[in-house]
Amino acid sequence: MSTSSVSKGCFVFKPSGKKKMRELGLEDHFAEGCEGAENTAARFELCQQLWDKLKTDTEALQDELNRKVLDSLLDLTRKCSTTRQHSDWASKMRASEIPTAALVLGVNVPDHDMTFQSLSELLQQSVTPHVASVQAKECGTLKHLMKRVLERLTGTAVDDEEEEEEGAEQTSTPLHKSSHCSLSTLCDWYNAKARKSSTGTPGKKRSSPTKDEHQQPPVVIIFKDLEAFNPRVLQNFILICSLYIERLPLMFIFGIATSPSTIQHMLPHSVSSLLCIELFQSLSCTQHLATVIDKLILTPQFPFKLNGKVMQVLISIFLYHDFSVRNFIKGVQLALLEHFHSQPLSVLCCKKKQALLNVTQLGHLDLERVRQLPSFKRYVERQEHQEQVSLLTDDGHLKEVCQRLIKDLRKYHKNYYPVLRCLHTLTSSLPRYPLGKQIRELHLICLEKNVSENEDYQSAMKLLKMLAKDELITLLQRCADILQSVKSKKMRTAHVQLEELLAKFKQLDSAVETAPVVEENITSPVRNLQKKTDLFQLQKTLLEMNESRRSKKLSPFEVLRNDALEFIDGLVKSHLCPPESQTLNEACYYSSSATVRRHLNAAPRTSIQAALRTPYYYIQNDSLKTEDGSVSKAAPDICIAYKLHLECGRLINLFDWLEAYATVVSAAEGNDPDSDDYGKVDEVKHARFIQAVSELEFLGFIKSTKQKTDHVARLTWGGC
Repeated sequence: MSTSSVSKGCFVFKPSGKKKMRELGLEDHFAEGCEGAENTAARFELCQQLWDKLKTDTEALQDELNRKVLDSLLDLTRKCSTTRQHSDWASKMRASEIPTAALVLGVNVPDHDMTFQSLSELLQQSVTPHVASVQAKECGTLKHLMKRVLERLTGTAVDDEEEEEEGAEQTSTPLHKSSHCSLSTLCDWYNAKARKSSTGTPGKKRSSPTKDEHQQPPVVIIFKDLEAFNPRVLQNFILICSLYIERLPLMFIFGIATSPSTIQHMLPHSVSSLLCIELFQSLSCTQHLATVIDKLILTPQFPFKLNGKVMQVLISIFLYHDFSVRNFIKGVQLALLEHFHSQPLSVLCCKKKQALLNVTQLGHLDLERVRQLPSFKRYVERQEHQEQVSLLTDDGHLKEVCQRLIKDLRKYHKNYYPVLRCLHTLTSSLPRYPLGKQIRELHLICLEKNVSENEDYQSAMKLLKMLAKDELITLLQRCADILQSVKSKKMRTAHVQLEELLAKFKQLDSAVETAPVVEENITSPVRNLQKKTDLFQLQKTLLEMNESRRSKKLSPFEVLRNDALEFIDGLVKSHLCPPESQTLNEACYYSSSATVRRHLNAAPRTSIQAALRTPYYYIQNDSLKTEDGSVSKAAPDICIAYKLHLECGRLINLFDWLEAYATVVSAAEGNDPDSDDYGKVDEVKHARFIQAVSELEFLGFIKSTKQKTDHVARLTWGGC
């Protein structure tokens, strides 16, 4: 009799990152349960375009950020290859010394694959075709490590003796002849490649024959996750490679996630002395994230937006889980997919021209959805009575108004981000960073409410009023550079006004009223503020400055400084209002933070408990469906055992548990309750019970205890 259990093997095959949404099978999933099915195809196409744009821009930005360290690695590889060709190779590097690059990438391990992929492609394109990348999980022993290296370099199968014997036992088909697993084989292969390369292909013109005659491209071996390798395996591999360094131009690249001292901890001096190590440091993951948010998220060119709560969830997962920029982008892509799936009006979340065209194609049902939007209801309430009637009854008039509102929303984004960067430029230089050090922190504040009403903003403006002239001019000049590149009428006007203020500041240098003594008195409190970090002393100094300024007349510099800061304050109040104040913001902003958290912050215990309590929703068997929430008698063994264990206390008697289980199973099998065999434990039921208990122990619900040998301890409490 076959046992019944839901414990089955689960194997995950990650799809290639280059696949599109359609290739990933998301199109069918997008159509299932989609709100507003009448424009599903159009929304999917828009989602596909934004998905591809986000992915392409992210990869290009990551390549740009890693360009410096990758170029340095390429230069080192070329240098080793060039030095190897000279006759004084032994004088520059001992024959047993292997050039090694220690690449410190940080703890954001999910992002390392993309970096190593780019590095391998660049090496193969410009330096050497002989590049092999290995990971610790596939190199548990020296034999496996050697095999993987030879397979990656030669492109042929490499079988050891044990695998040949196992293969001969499993099949009668003769095995394909493979290379021997040793570095001698690799040396012979490399020499054959070198001779073939020096001979050249018949009929192919060589660009620089004199230079290529004695070229010996290095053999680069990349260890992606150095910390995960077995130290003994790595030590033996390095010792073996050092014996062949005269015959084979080897080079190592160590991918390090923690610290360069890892090499010293893993390799003794006798082994590390065989390596000529050069250290390379990549950009930190926090700087990487800041650049991604600044270049990809905080830009009007990307129409899809995240509200404050969703952005906070993604940043929190980044900071407290894996520091992975790649996973952060996946979170943005998830929010993008959910937004276009759940919001019928997301068809307006696209470029301006396409959005205006889509407005004209909205049906009556879509226009009714527009009328139900909270932001549109607030807009209608601000209109006159006749206009309200037209908006609620006339579809043609509503389309015209929607086109105007879409234009206003685009203008809002064009003006929002430059002013945000200007405010961040001014406040990020202040002591204690009242509005945050990173621009994302200021952006989150602006998304929640009017930043001008924030107490930290008011404190920042007071600090800015105490800046010295040179420092203030430098900051205002940066703001002018930001506004200069913006193609917006309001921003161009603001740029002209700011340039006029800067010109007035420069004119003060030649004015008689600006005395050095007065300037020194003005700058001294700020210098004291920058030295002190105590909050009490900071507040005390601010109060003293306010009292002293009330009792004296303002100098021309102070008047002009106040005018400049009032101008900045006016820009902030006009353009940094929260997106909820903009009509039709629901079409572009995704706000369901709970959905994002549920998808990205998986709760395996809750999911397992839900599956064990309600197996019907997972197995889709009508016999398992119950109305009162109890587990059906026909449920899998593990579900029955789980339900029974919930009725027990801290310690569970295995014999009582077995008898209760046998009673439930007998009822499920349809046995007569009055018969003598009803509820009797036979060998089959006993085996099924043991398997169910083992599965519960594997999942962490129970454990064996030494208090009583025939009892198990319960580990979980509470329901889903």
